[in-house]
Amino acid sequence: MADRHGQLEPFYLSVEPGARFCLLHLPPSGVALRGGILYVHPFAEEMNKARRMAAAQARRFAQTGYAVLQMDLLGCGDSGGELRDATVSGWCRDLQVAADWMLGRGYGPLRVWGLRFGALVASHWVSTYGNDIDGLVLWQPVASGDTHLTQFLRISVAGDMLASGTAGGGAGALRKRLAAGETLEVAGYEINSTLASEMNALRLADIPPSGLAVDWFEVVPEAGSVAPASARVVEQWQHAGMRVRYEVVTGEPFWTTVEIVDCPALLEATTRASSEGWKQDTASRA
Repeated sequence: MADRHGQLEPFYLSVEPGARFCLLHLPPSGVALRGGILYVHPFAEEMNKARRMAAAQARRFAQTGYAVLQMDLLGCGDSGGELRDATVSGWCRDLQVAADWMLGRGYGPLRVWGLRFGALVASHWVSTYGNDIDGLVLWQPVASGDTHLTQFLRISVAGDMLASGTAGGGAGALRKRLAAGETLEVAGYEINSTLASEMNALRLADIPPSGLAVDWFEVVPEAGSVAPASARVVEQWQHAGMRVRYEVVTGEPFWTTVEIVDCPALLEATTRASSEGWKQDTASRA
């Protein structure tokens, strides 16, 4: 399929076990290829809430010369497998296959773009993948997998309170069940003990992806607001020698709102960075 935004190619990429559903956005005819971008989606329902924004940004990237691959990871979206069988390490293998596929077809240099928990997974994976990644784009990254898991488990706690009037032991009790090897269903999503353990171990501050250029974007409700936790990690990464461009934009938290919403300021800031800042990165390496 092709339109003014470029070409869109849906396909399944063979990754054991099964196959992963992918959308490949290619630049319009006449627009020179500048590189590739691999998207890492959020966890659970945030993935669905963010689909429209992710697609909108992928189209913008394609219009400016980038091949963009959106892959549904194992057990997510339209890919094979079940979430109850998924692990962070398995998702990292998915990303490695996807990156190898893109680089093997000449869609480089390659950047990795992650949203929310996907940004945390992307940072973790890039730190171990090697030197074939040119940079990171982080949208509202989750700083702690442990905290993110707790927030997710509270959905189940809230459901228990509505159904029975009691919290059923709270998130702590659910964590104990996961630690004992149980698989839990939360809001229709099944998570296993290995996935929970690997989520708990991820902290953004512990995994600065050395040597990469990072574009970090935070969405806040009002102009002038700050995100202290993120700012601390940015400062740590910069002190470690990372090239981090940090930008705060105003908008709604589209990954969690009840209605599907857009954040135009985030799209504009990210597209501007890809058009201007990435050219500077290329020049500095030349």
